[in-house]
Amino acid sequence: VQLVESGGGLVQAGGSLRLSCVASNITFNVHAMGWFRQPPGKERELVATHTSSGTIVYADSAKGRFTISRDNAKNTVYLQMNTLKPEDTAVYFCNARQEMFPYSIAWGQGTQVTVSS
Repeated sequence: VQLVESGGGLVQAGGSLRLSCVASNITFNVHAMGWFRQPPGKERELVATHTSSGTIVYADSAKGRFTISRDNAKNTVYLQMNTLKPEDTAVYFCNARQEMFPYSIAWGQGTQVTVSS
C-alpha cells in the first residue's frame, strides 16, 4: 500500500488549503480513510476519518472548518481546510485502515501545513 499526500503549504490565518491523498496497491473501497496531524513537539492526533460506508468523524478542532471526502473511483481522499488558524500548523498524515481481516493500517509520508498569524 502506498499513500501519497499533497496540497500542504504556507497560508495566512483565515485562509484555506485542500489536501489530497492518493492510494495505490489498495482495495480502496474496503478501507476507512483518515487524516491525522502532528503539531510541532506534540503527539499525532486524529483530524477526521471517512469509512467506506460513509460514516464521518471529526475531531472537535476540525468541526465546522474542515471537510473530509473521498472519491473511490480515483482512490483519493481529500481534506478541505477552511478558516485555518496558527494552531492548525502541523504535519498532516493520510491513513488507510482496512475494514476486514487482516485490518492492516498504512500511513503516508506526511505533508507540512503552516499557518501564519
